Amino acid sequence: MPENTLTQENSDDAGRDRRCGFIALIGAPNAGKSTLVNALVGTKVTIVSPKVQTTRSLVRGVAIAGPAQLVLIDTPGIFAPKRRLDRAMVTTAWSGAQDADIVAVLVDAKAGLDDEANAILARLGNVSGPKVLVINKVDLVAKPKLLALAQTANEQAKFDVTFMISALTGSGVPDLKDWLAAHVKAGPWHYPEDQVSDAPLRSLAAEITREKLFHRLHQELPYRSTVETEVWKELRGGRVRIEQTIFVERESQRKIVLGKGGQTIKAIGADARRELMEIIGKKVDLFLFVKVREGWGDDPERYREMGLEFPRE
Repeated sequence: MPENTLTQENSDDAGRDRRCGFIALIGAPNAGKSTLVNALVGTKVTIVSPKVQTTRSLVRGVAIAGPAQLVLIDTPGIFAPKRRLDRAMVTTAWSGAQDADIVAVLVDAKAGLDDEANAILARLGNVSGPKVLVINKVDLVAKPKLLALAQTANEQAKFDVTFMISALTGSGVPDLKDWLAAHVKAGPWHYPEDQVSDAPLRSLAAEITREKLFHRLHQELPYRSTVETEVWKELRGGRVRIEQTIFVERESQRKIVLGKGGQTIKAIGADARRELMEIIGKKVDLFLFVKVREGWGDDPERYREMGLEFPRE
C-alpha cells in the first residue's frame, strides 16, 4: 500500500485526535480584532478600517492549526453606546463572549487601559471559561510600558495567559495560535477543512464595499449607510455580475456617496471590484446603486439582516 494512502483505521485515529473550539475576540473599537482574525485565518474574512465600529455583527473566521480547528468570532467593538445600532452591537459582542469556549481580550498597547478598556476588564468576571489577554500593536510602544500594562491588566482581571503581538506585522501571532490550538477541547471540526468563514460570498461582498465606503468617506456618513448584495450571477467565460445597493438615510447623504459627476461612487466601485476579484479569483462586473431608505437604523428587519438583535428601547 502506498505510504500516502489513508486507511479507515488511520482516518478514525485522526478524527479522535481532532480538537475544535469557538474563540471570541472582544475589545474596544480599533483594538485590532478584525486584523487579528484575518492574520490567524491567513486570508481576509472580515473588513478592516481605521474608523471605529466597523464590525457590526459577529463574523466567524475558521483557522486550522494542526489537528485543531479554531472558529474565531470577530465581535463589534465594545464602547459606551449612544444610538440604537450602538446598543445592538455592544449586546452582540458580549453575547459572543458568553457563548465562546475561550475569550481573547484585545488591548491596544498605544491606547493603554483607557476608560473603554477598563470597563471591559471590569465586566470580565461575568464571563466564564478561559480568558486570554492579547496586547496588540506592541511595535508602537516601548517594552517597559508594555510590561507595566500587562501587569495592571492582570491585576484587574484574571487571565490564563498574556500574549504581546502585532496583528498587522504578524509578530507573536503564531504563538497565540498555537496556544489556542492546544487549549480548545477535543472534538470534531464544525466546518470543512477548506472553509475559512461561515459568511456567504454575497455577505462578504457587501462588507467589502462597505469597507471602501469607510476608506473613501471621512464624514459620519458610513455609520449611516448599509450595503446589500441584490444580484450575484455567474456569467459565461468565468465572470461574475454583482449588483449592490448602498442605502443611506437622506438625499443629502446619497449625493455625498455619488460625489461630483459620480466620481466618488466610481472610485468606491473600482476599489471594491479589485478586491473582490482577488478573493473570488474571477473577473467581476460590479454595479453599485445608491438609494435613500429613511430610518433604516430603526428598522427591525435591517437588524435581522445584519445578524443583530433589535433593541426595543
